[in-house]
Amino acid sequence: MGDIRKILIAEDEDVIRDFVVINLRRAGYVVTDVDNGEKALEVFQKSDGDFDIVLLDVMMPGIDGFEVCKQIRAASNSVGIIMLSAKTQEMDKVSGLMLGADDYVTKPFSPTELLARVDAVYRRVSMARSASEPASQITSGDFILNIKSRSLTKKGKPVELTQMEFQIMEFFMSHPNVAMERSEILSHVWGEDYYGDVKIVDVNIRRLRMKIEDDPSKPKHILTIWGYGYKWVD
Repeated sequence: MGDIRKILIAEDEDVIRDFVVINLRRAGYVVTDVDNGEKALEVFQKSDGDFDIVLLDVMMPGIDGFEVCKQIRAASNSVGIIMLSAKTQEMDKVSGLMLGADDYVTKPFSPTELLARVDAVYRRVSMARSASEPASQITSGDFILNIKSRSLTKKGKPVELTQMEFQIMEFFMSHPNVAMERSEILSHVWGEDYYGDVKIVDVNIRRLRMKIEDDPSKPKHILTIWGYGYKWVD
């Protein structure tokens, strides 16, 4: 038997929620579904965060998906979070990703796209939780990345990272002073079959800079290579 893959869905539209639940269960996920943000937080807390992925609709009555994302991410850096929304505005995508979401799926979507995005995030989460690497670490200037514990410290102080952010830091610190294309980072972290926009890389880089740079507006470690990508400098 394979691993039990648990997913929590919060979507207030019954038709969409049923569509998502049916397709994810067919794909082998154990699904818990609720119709608002308050219930999502309640279920997540009562289960002690025992979910691999949380799927959140942005526009829900009461507590919206952004606030649920913020609170769940504050409680857990290991769970995968995917936002669902009919909105296509760039700022909505950026807002969700900056709050800690790992991906953003815009309605309408096909079962194939949904499953591809969910599976991609699950692979990242699963790899992180079952990391069997020896207790090794990568040191770069003031930073120490521990591969076994999936943790980062700067000058001895812990830096809280999501799984996606950890994957990016591991990629960067393993290739210091090497310019990386956005598409290269996307393929390494999100997988070669990722459906989404390459701009998800830019948003995660912005989030990382806020965590590791002394002055995020004048980064000294994650440098932008204009028209190309990014470079890690210790």
